[in-house]
Order: sequence, then C-alpha cells, then structure tokens
Amino acid sequence: MPKTIVTAAITGAIHTPSMSPYLPVTPEEIAEHAIGAYEAGAAVAHVHIRNPETGRPSSDMDIFRDVLARIKSKCNIIVCTTTGGGLGMPTSERIKVVPTFNPELASFNGGSVNFGLFDIPERMKIEEWKQPWELEYLKMTEDFIFSNTFKSLREFARAFEECNTKPELEVYDVGMINNLLYLVRKGYLKTPVYLQFVMGVMGGIQPSVQNLVFLYDTAKRAFGDDFIWSVCVAGRAQIPICSAALAMGGNVRVGLEDSLYLGKGVLAKNSAEQVEKIINVARAMSIETATPDEVREILGLKGLDKVGY
Repeated sequence: MPKTIVTAAITGAIHTPSMSPYLPVTPEEIAEHAIGAYEAGAAVAHVHIRNPETGRPSSDMDIFRDVLARIKSKCNIIVCTTTGGGLGMPTSERIKVVPTFNPELASFNGGSVNFGLFDIPERMKIEEWKQPWELEYLKMTEDFIFSNTFKSLREFARAFEECNTKPELEVYDVGMINNLLYLVRKGYLKTPVYLQFVMGVMGGIQPSVQNLVFLYDTAKRAFGDDFIWSVCVAGRAQIPICSAALAMGGNVRVGLEDSLYLGKGVLAKNSAEQVEKIINVARAMSIETATPDEVREILGLKGLDKVGY
C-alpha cells in the first residue's frame, strides 16, 4: 500500500464555542492546534478562521495571514485553506484566500447542498449559549443552501489554476462526482483529481461502509485511475468510517471540525488526539502514514516555498 495521507481539520464552521471548551477560536489557538496535529503525525491541516472575540467563522484576511504565518514558522505541514468559509458567506468572500495567499492546497466544494445544522441545539441540549450569534446561525440553516453553482465552480477553478493551488474536491453527495467530471472534461480541472468524500452532513450522503464503497466505485467509473481519495465524517462515525477507508486503501481526515469527541461521551481536547487515534488504527493495519513532503510528492503540490504567506 502507498503511504496514507492524514489530514486534521482544525476548527471548521459547523461547531460553535458553546459546544466544546476546546474548540480553537483565536489565531494563536488555531495555529497551536495545527502544529499539535503535525506533531501527532498529520501531514495536512485544513484551516478555517474565526473572529477571536466572538468565535464566529470569519473571512478576515488579516486573521488568516496571522494563522498561516504562525503555522509556517513552526512546521512544514501542508495547509489546506478553506473556500467554504462560514455558512452564508458570499462566494466572493470564500474564494479570497486563494489569490491572497496562493496556498499549496485549498478546499473546492463540488456542488450545492442543503447544509442543515438546525437540529443541533435540540440534540446537544445546551442550556446557555456563550455568544448571541450561535443559536441564530444554527437555526437559519433550516432554510439554507450551501451554494456552489456551475458558474462559481468554473470561477473557482480559474482562480485555483492561476495560483497553481491544488483543489481538494469536497464531495458531499454522489452527484457531485459528475459535476467534477464535467469540469475535467471541459478542461477546468486537471487530473489526477484529489477527492474528499464528506459524509454525515445533514443534507448530504450519510456515513456507512456501503455508501463509502458507492462513492469510491462511482469515482472509479468516472475517473479511472486518475484520482486520489480521502474521507471525512461528521459526528460519531468519524473513526469507524475512516478506519474502513484505511482498509480500502484511502486517505483520512479527522479533527474538531468534523467531530468534537474522542470517544463516546469524551470530548477531544484537540485534533491531535484524534490524529493519534487514527494513526494507531493505521499502524494496527501495517499502514504507514506520509510526511508533509511525501504528500507534496503524492499530490503534486508546488511546495511551501511558493506560497504567498
């Protein structure tokens, strides 16, 4: 088996400060968690940013610059910057990070999806919210579409190409594979593509081994051998489905963006704990994990010396 890519998604835009005292919010915290994930064995850190005063997802380029510089000063982990941003951000805000910083890798969402978080308050039974924006932010998703139209996909692809940034193609449901195949056929995306199967979002495909195999088989029919794939899972199925992906020869993503827990009823203190857990699973399968420089070779990235931060 080739070496496996382990990604840590550090803070995301789904969870809010009241859900866990360990969710990183400030630039210092986000960078510290990314560096910790690297020390635990992650080769890639998927990074969102937040307003350090309120914890709300943000697209402030000064905050992004601070986080990226802090990470780069301490380690050579690959930073995959988000272009998903926070729910409700316009596409013009979401894409800014690519031309501003020319990252090696950035997320590229493969299509529109109902992105439902509105049931979280009832499920988590939080009695007191730390910030006034949190409940409204979650509830508005009952009438919300995470928009990624064919026009915006084309515009994002152009921005990635101009910056020589590799797209990590986020697939929330199986039809998005066809969207991405269309972009390849039109010449907007180059192969081999790097697919991230995102499972467990309310509105997208749900986590099961059967669905993971379905996604893989569909991608195989679409792209032949011209794709590399990974999986991430929202919620409690994170480690079980990532373990199945390892057994199938895939790559994996863990982290507090996707799950706040290390095990049943146990909050993870950082993404590094989840990285250590999935690497232990990989070792039990005699699977080696890749270093950042090995991942640069696997994905054909331009290198840390060519980023704009």
